[in-house]
Amino acid sequence: MTLASNLCTGQKLTDVWTGYKTFRSDVLKEIQLCEDRFGFEPEVTAKLARRGRRIEEVPVSYDYRTYCDGKKISWKDGFHGIWSTLRLGIDVRLTDSQKD
Repeated sequence: MTLASNLCTGQKLTDVWTGYKTFRSDVLKEIQLCEDRFGFEPEVTAKLARRGRRIEEVPVSYDYRTYCDGKKISWKDGFHGIWSTLRLGIDVRLTDSQKD
């Protein structure tokens, strides 16, 4: 899914889906966020890419969680994430092509 996001947004990220994100408040105020749950990652990535914002990754480590440990995502979340990636990424590409 990260590859799809990178192809759609022109970014070179290694993991769009970590869920760990930090932003300066002025950057977040530039965009209107609508998604929640698994759609947040592709939305914020695409909208920042569309504005030409640099996204910098910082390494994190984490322990894999099972459903019993609290991991509650399902295939529906994955499907929504893929759909959001493609929909928002195509919007970024169309916006970029209209600038030329």
